[in-house]
Amino acid sequence: MVIGLAPGAHGSNRTGRMFTGDGSGDFLFPALYKAGYADQSKSKSINDGLKLTNLFLTAVCRCAPPENKPDKIEMDSCQQYLKAEIDLIQPKVYVVLGRIAFERMLITGSLHHNKWIFKHGAIYQLDKLHYLVCSYHPSRQNTQTGRLTKVMFDGIWSEIKGLLK
Repeated sequence: MVIGLAPGAHGSNRTGRMFTGDGSGDFLFPALYKAGYADQSKSKSINDGLKLTNLFLTAVCRCAPPENKPDKIEMDSCQQYLKAEIDLIQPKVYVVLGRIAFERMLITGSLHHNKWIFKHGAIYQLDKLHYLVCSYHPSRQNTQTGRLTKVMFDGIWSEIKGLLK
């Protein structure tokens, strides 16, 4: 389960699929393809034929927030939907894209650990079979400044493949 911040106003809010049609998706989908979780490296529309394997994309918030900055009230209102997806899917690995997704995962219930900190590449073992993996969000702000590189992001997906073996 990959957890982002919110639907992008010009991406998934317009196209109907998380990370589709925006800069974050332009960085995410090639990495998912390279790691074997997507059958193609691009996602431009909901009808582009993309198929994900053993991967679910979701977000902390359910609508595009003003100025791409959700407030606490919005995140609290959407928390029940994220929790319901977790309960339904029961993923083995949670991949949080960014600090906000990390913080919201910590308050979903059973994942509350005060000693954990968000750091790109951090991996926290929840129990024998479940993990929380942290990555910087593949936003243009992070990718164009070099805060998140393709090598760093590919490394996250390589680690996840290892965890699932």
